[in-house]
Amino acid sequence: MHEPDRIIRLRTVLSRTGLSRSTVYRKIAEGTFPAQLKISVNGTGWHESDINRWIADPVSWRPKGELDDVR
Repeated sequence: MHEPDRIIRLRTVLSRTGLSRSTVYRKIAEGTFPAQLKISVNGTGWHESDINRWIADPVSWRPKGELDDVR
């Protein structure tokens, strides 16, 4: 059975990646880190699977849509 993709918050992302808050947002702007999702009026989060993919290979990580264009 497939596990649902969890939404994780910034604190967890920072803990798992070892990046600083400013580095995360700079990398999002550069397109080299998964973008956050709006989950409420004042809250954002990330798909855990996107963060796990980035952790596995941060140098060649690309958004899912770009992966299709490369192949």
